[in-house]
Amino acid sequence: MVSYDATPDCTEFLASDAPEVLAFLERDADEQLRQLRSSDLEFVRVLEDVIELLVAKGVISFTDLPDAAREKLMSRQSLRRQVNSVDLIGDQDDVGLI
Repeated sequence: MVSYDATPDCTEFLASDAPEVLAFLERDADEQLRQLRSSDLEFVRVLEDVIELLVAKGVISFTDLPDAAREKLMSRQSLRRQVNSVDLIGDQDDVGLI
């Protein structure tokens, strides 16, 4: 067993290049990358909402954003509408099933 902290089960010293240590660090790095990717996806949604709010309040104009940002926002809004319309269709089919 490999651990960042000393425990009764972890009493043996392993070199930093030991296979067990390398595997432990790789698993930990993979988990951190997964968490970072998940956080990035959540943060993108928050950022979209903030931009939408700033535009709605008149703090910024949509045209103030760089072309690439406007294109990405419009693309994501379009995709979200498509996904939501699919969900709405699914909801209609479920009516009366309960």
